[in-house]
Amino acid sequence: MTGSSQDYAPHPYIGGRTAALRALTAWRAATPGAPRVVVVTGGSGSGRSRLLTGFLMLCDPEYRERLPLEEMDPSTVPPELPAPAVPAPDGLTAAQVLWLLADHYELAATSTEAVYAELAALDEPVTVVVPDVDRAGPVRAAGEPVRLVREVLAPLAATETVRLLAEVPRPQAAELAAGLSSGTVRIIDLDDPEWADPEGLVLHAQAALNPVFGAPELPFTVDPAARLALGAAIGRRAGTSPLVVQLAVNCLLMAPEGFDPADERFLPTSVGEALDLHAERLGTDPQTLRYLLAPLALAETDGIPVHLWARLASAVAGQDMSQAIAGGMLLAAPFVQPEEQEAEQEADAADGGRTLLRLLHPALGDEIRAGLPSVAAAQTRIAMALLEAVPEQDWSKADPYVRDNIAGHTLEAGLLPQLLTDPGLFIHADPVSLRTAVEAVPAEELGAPARTYLRTAPLLTRTQAPVEVRAALLETAFVEDGLPEYAEAIRARPGLDLPWQTLWSLPVSGVSAVTVGSLPQPDGPATPVAVLVVPGGTPGARPVGGSDSAVLVHGLVHADHLGDADPGQILRPSEEERAAAPLGLSRGGDYLRVWGRADQELVAALVSDTPFTAADLSPDGILLLATERGVKALRIHAAGATIAS
Repeated sequence: MTGSSQDYAPHPYIGGRTAALRALTAWRAATPGAPRVVVVTGGSGSGRSRLLTGFLMLCDPEYRERLPLEEMDPSTVPPELPAPAVPAPDGLTAAQVLWLLADHYELAATSTEAVYAELAALDEPVTVVVPDVDRAGPVRAAGEPVRLVREVLAPLAATETVRLLAEVPRPQAAELAAGLSSGTVRIIDLDDPEWADPEGLVLHAQAALNPVFGAPELPFTVDPAARLALGAAIGRRAGTSPLVVQLAVNCLLMAPEGFDPADERFLPTSVGEALDLHAERLGTDPQTLRYLLAPLALAETDGIPVHLWARLASAVAGQDMSQAIAGGMLLAAPFVQPEEQEAEQEADAADGGRTLLRLLHPALGDEIRAGLPSVAAAQTRIAMALLEAVPEQDWSKADPYVRDNIAGHTLEAGLLPQLLTDPGLFIHADPVSLRTAVEAVPAEELGAPARTYLRTAPLLTRTQAPVEVRAALLETAFVEDGLPEYAEAIRARPGLDLPWQTLWSLPVSGVSAVTVGSLPQPDGPATPVAVLVVPGGTPGARPVGGSDSAVLVHGLVHADHLGDADPGQILRPSEEERAAAPLGLSRGGDYLRVWGRADQELVAALVSDTPFTAADLSPDGILLLATERGVKALRIHAAGATIAS
């Protein structure tokens, strides 16, 4: 039970949960005997997020000033301490959450193992709160919440200097606790009688029905006795779920016509009943409501654009749902939350932005998905509808939702590998979402283009590269991996101003130096060449300066192996020629920069996932560079500042 007392004011945001607040306060205060790790769990809609939000209000030094602390039960008010670290995982990968934490504590770590090691070496314990674990990940079907628990929360919980509070779905809560010793961890399951809050649910319902707090003036809201009786009935029927209370109130207030407060038949006991009873009360087939909401239940990220709703609902239903949507706003409204998104494309900018629709709570999505005959089949129909919505099959013109989330839909449909042959998608899709989806596909199911994308994706996400740079990175990667047709497809795409063209790439290992030069010809102009210093014994190389090193000579433009070329005949550019060239080169440990000599403006900034070992720039703008992977030549285009690999 709640353990509440009439002598104290309830938490103004939570309105109850006294027993849970006492346990969290003991954890925060490090009371003797309190566990170092607390895991808050419960069914979807049980109020986990609301509890943690209310508790974090008490932990924030600035927000505490707005709360009536002196009127609240002292055992539910944590001591005033510095705010804990709260790496919110909503939409993030497990790795991103960990690096948020590392940034918060200004750790010098450069690897995940080092983050935990540095936390363990701290002199004072650190307090970390991780809410909404179930909302982790940019792609739902990729299973990021499980990865977050296993790869981040479990190591944090095992670190003695970390005091951890996490809000976790029930299956992952049990897994997290199973790895810890007795007394180290406590699970607060909000559906268990020990932590349930029936009194709070009744108060929640009664407050939500009160016009003082924004409810419309209706016979059963303005009459105190009727309001209290109805609130008590709603709270009693809802069991342990604050979400069911919220949905019941939403349905009654948005469509009060014909409702009899004395008839409890239309008061739901579950999320599914809330959907079905609302449809029945409005004289609609419950399946129609579920079809209307299905695209939102299957959506990725923050919801779907309103202009795609009818198209996707019709795809799932297998029939035209546009009329049902046009006349069904009252039907769907209690379960939908609109959100205005800042404009990204010109068509939206003219209207000041666009509206996204999402379900009021993830539990609604769980309920609707569970009622579908096949989630994979529904996602297949949605994916096909999204592909048809791409103008001229040009991803640069696609709606941002379609472009960035088609991978998530096709992943759950089992169709993603078939989609991963389009360089346009690789270029224009959000690299975090696309990378996450591709990584969730078994490696043996990926074709060569997808493997190239996956190899390049860490650079795309690390540099937050714009479209032109993503295109350039991938153009180079396709050349490196022997997929010239994909590189050419990128170069041929209209509207892309690539900062360079990759002329060639060779998988030569051990290159310690590179030089551009020219080889005189007796009957014509000199041949531009690339001279590579390699270990002795490298096939095709000519020994120089002893047996420990050798040189390979290749054409600079076409990479032909010039095995019979005499290195002694090769002419290097003079210092005067280099100084007169339009481009200059600067090199650091992990970067190369090409800049214009006339205006000192940056032309290209190159980074790599493997260290650079050598680089040289010809007077006419061909960059020769070596990494641990091999050697490549790029013809630099002198327009635009870029990042490359």
